[in-house]
Amino acid sequence: MTGGTETDTGDGERGGGRRGLAARPVARLLGLCLVAGLILAGVTFPLVGGLGLISNDASDTVSATSSDLAAGQLPLVTTVTDRQGAPIAYLYDQNRQNTPLEQISPTMRAAIVAIEDRRFYEHDGVDWTGTLRALVTNQSAGSTQQGASTLTQQYIKNYQLYVTARSASERLKATEATYARKLREVRVALQLERQLAEGTSKRQAKDEILQRYLNIVFLGNNSYGVGAAARTYFNTTPDRLTIAQAAMLAGMVQSTAQFDPVAHPQAATGRRNEVINQMRLQGMITPQQAQEATASPLGVSSAAPPANGCIGAGDAAFFCKYVVDYLDQAGLSAEQLNRGGYTIRTTLDRPALTAMTAALRNEVPAQQRNVADVMASVAPGQDRHEVVAMGSNRVFGVDGAALETSYGLPWEPVNLGAGSVYKVFTAATALDKGLGIDYQMQIPPDGYASPIYRDGQGNPFPVRNAGNYAPVLSMTDALAQSPNTGFVKLMEYTGVAPVVDMAVKLGMRSLAEPQGNGGKSIAEIAKEQNQGSFTLGVTPTSVLELSNVGATLASRGKWCPPTPIVGITDPAGAPVPVSEQPCEQVVPPTLADTLMTGMSKDDQPGGTSAAAAGENGWTRPMSGKTGTTQQNKSAAFLGFTPGIAGAVITFDDSSSPRPLCDGGGDSPPYACSDGNIFGGKTPARTWYKAMNPVVAATPVQPLPATDPRYVQGGTNEQIPEVTGQQVDAAEQTLREAGFTVVRSTVGNRAPAGTVVGQSPRGSALPDQAITLQVASGTVSAPPPPPGAVAAPAIGPAPGG
Repeated sequence: MTGGTETDTGDGERGGGRRGLAARPVARLLGLCLVAGLILAGVTFPLVGGLGLISNDASDTVSATSSDLAAGQLPLVTTVTDRQGAPIAYLYDQNRQNTPLEQISPTMRAAIVAIEDRRFYEHDGVDWTGTLRALVTNQSAGSTQQGASTLTQQYIKNYQLYVTARSASERLKATEATYARKLREVRVALQLERQLAEGTSKRQAKDEILQRYLNIVFLGNNSYGVGAAARTYFNTTPDRLTIAQAAMLAGMVQSTAQFDPVAHPQAATGRRNEVINQMRLQGMITPQQAQEATASPLGVSSAAPPANGCIGAGDAAFFCKYVVDYLDQAGLSAEQLNRGGYTIRTTLDRPALTAMTAALRNEVPAQQRNVADVMASVAPGQDRHEVVAMGSNRVFGVDGAALETSYGLPWEPVNLGAGSVYKVFTAATALDKGLGIDYQMQIPPDGYASPIYRDGQGNPFPVRNAGNYAPVLSMTDALAQSPNTGFVKLMEYTGVAPVVDMAVKLGMRSLAEPQGNGGKSIAEIAKEQNQGSFTLGVTPTSVLELSNVGATLASRGKWCPPTPIVGITDPAGAPVPVSEQPCEQVVPPTLADTLMTGMSKDDQPGGTSAAAAGENGWTRPMSGKTGTTQQNKSAAFLGFTPGIAGAVITFDDSSSPRPLCDGGGDSPPYACSDGNIFGGKTPARTWYKAMNPVVAATPVQPLPATDPRYVQGGTNEQIPEVTGQQVDAAEQTLREAGFTVVRSTVGNRAPAGTVVGQSPRGSALPDQAITLQVASGTVSAPPPPPGAVAAPAIGPAPGG
């Protein structure tokens, strides 16, 4: 056998009697003459009309096809790696690793030439001797007994099939058993070899075609090319293929199904030995080598190509999926990734992911129904915000019955919201409008009726608190203790729209994206409806974006997109540019610094995550904020240090969410009728468990210094200090500064009318009343003992 083993449909006649039998040789001879004439004519010039085998533009088509083949790029496997370069996933349409000829063993090259095209280095793309012999044999037999396609012709057909064809009809056309296709193949083969030989030797052109063929040919079990096949069947590289291994692969070209070494080992062995014998007969190997190779077992180690897609990335699957989605938004489509052969080095920190996954599943097992625990972490920076890790207690997959999911839990918005974490945006807006972090916030009682907190019909809706609070708290203490009424009251001053805009600026960018086909964004709706509930975090929230809010504050107010990409190279190693949004300075650096430090009490006694911090031995300076939505269907925690930011949301991920209850002790949370989960429980515990190993090997970093402007407030909202003044003068000073005044007389031996106290101090809302405590000049005598006469009041002290 000297040619390729491609099979075409024969036209064997069936006739009766001696007349039919006698007529067959004549008919076959006429057929051979016709076909030979057509081939010669077709190679020489294009035909018009006649049998319709070639059209007027055949020459142009052939030239274009050969040019495409000469410059064509094969579909290759894209490799996604972690930050250190270790692969985490492979993306491909065809499992192919492009391999230079010098990295393919001589035995592999010899085996494919021996069995498929023994005169490969002699002909010019078409083996005329083999073609005519195959025509005679096939016509005499009445069916296809021999193929005559050279490696060049096979390469052309394979290129049309695996590169050019994108639809089922195109693939069918690429392999149709017609003389028209064969004739076109012949002409392209001749022209391609001429093109490749221009400016070089025939041997070099042949080696180029052989290399391309060995990289494109399908070898079964989702393996395209000898590079992938060597790994799939023998767990080796193509440069180390033995005679027996090379012969087995070469033998599979005729039929990957019939000679599959896993499904049909005996047939594969027989075919392999046939190739070995051809190599011996053609002097490519010695009889001794042939004997040893024939006696060796197939030695197939496996037939499993690398898992295709992010589903094979294990715990890194969510991160991998985010990479694919991120690059699609950047203009590098999934189709390009699946065919481009890129190497994508990501920002994924494997140890951080391992710690995160362990923390997530320690708090909520993967199989816990109704409860998803999701986390993402981002590294702050002035030029980039790199995604460190992301994950979920859920396993990435498609088995819904096993609670697997391929939904982007760590970055797609969670519909149930993040709760009071959104109070950070109200606090940031208040600072931006002139208040200070030491501002004494009024904390209305539970059930407060706010003019901006209404139900869907516009009716007043009471604001509820989760606990009891002092009537006045500094903003710092309010962030740590999280009274709902206080922040709704603060939002009455800031306005809803500026708070929504602040959330978008700091990192919640998906809130500003139109919903559906050109619909309004969540941010637009919240502003139009003046939703006072926005500060309580009822809107859909992306865990990754929430993490990036922390990174923005830790980056002194510099927002950057949360990127998962370190760099991308093409198959030649050239860098591939990635279009990413530029960084933005969204708030003044000193505002961000002051707010970050103002959020530093959450892990301290009295803070909402203090218990979780203590349980997990957290001792470093950090900024944090917990959140819980109404009915306890979700809870969240945002925490960050100068070196890393992270967020966690725990929520009911079922189609009919229910309240969640904290399991207590080592028990996971569960769905219940009356929830009691809070951000300081499962979410905070997850955060501290995940972050402790990450920061353990890094030096302790202090929180940034504060700015008096954002501690005490701006000049417009700064309360003049009037303690010690006479009340009339003090009141005039305050009124001139824009404040209203309320007097309260207190027993004090200071001269009557002297201001001995004021509340609040520092900064206040423009319409907020300042209470002056005015001395009466006397203090009440202590109550007399039982039965004694009351003493007179005590007058001013001497000299007072």
